[in-house]
Amino acid sequence: MPLELPSGLEPSYANLALITHSATEVVIDFARVLPGLPKARVCSRLIMAPLSAKLLLRALNENLSKYEAQFGEIRIPEGVTLADQLFGSPGGEHPGPDPTASDSKS
Repeated sequence: MPLELPSGLEPSYANLALITHSATEVVIDFARVLPGLPKARVCSRLIMAPLSAKLLLRALNENLSKYEAQFGEIRIPEGVTLADQLFGSPGGEHPGPDPTASDSKS
């Protein structure tokens, strides 16, 4: 299917998606979470029919399978929250041991 991109179309970066639904719609808010900022900022909202959302899910699964076949498995971090692993805790500290702490035993 031919696809036309408007000349002024600006790309948008998102590293978080919030998904809600009703009986007739699926709403996906794409947002950016930035280190040191208290709130995520929604940069785009997509509203689609449930069938379209399911087809999108299928297309994402197919494309991610192709990506992993070419570049290797995408590993999802475990343990503390994904946000902590990516950006550190809200106080600006990063998870894990304190590199300045003494390792000696008393």
